[in-house]
Amino acid sequence: MTAVDFSGQDLTSLRTAHLRFTRCSFAGADLRHATLDQCSFKMCDLSGADLRGASLRGVSLAGCDLRGADLRDTDLTGARLAHVNTGTPPHGLTDVTGARFDGATLHEVHAEDVVGWPF
Repeated sequence: MTAVDFSGQDLTSLRTAHLRFTRCSFAGADLRHATLDQCSFKMCDLSGADLRGASLRGVSLAGCDLRGADLRDTDLTGARLAHVNTGTPPHGLTDVTGARFDGATLHEVHAEDVVGWPF
């Protein structure tokens, strides 16, 4: 999916896997208890999204905005947080500034060039 706007939508308990999202907005969306295993997010806006209790196993987040996102109790096992080469740094970096990770499973998470990464 490319450039789809899911901002502010109630996507509670959404179940999907292996989808690719490019330049989509999930800003302020309610994704509590969603299952998004193995999905790929590239240059997506997830700022302020509520992902509490979501399954994000093996997810790829590249160049995404997760500022203020609520990731409490999420399963991020095997997730990859990285940058996208835009040619104009610092654009293209994944930003997790102010995101909440309390109780999140972070087993084998790979984070490279992530702004605000607390671990």
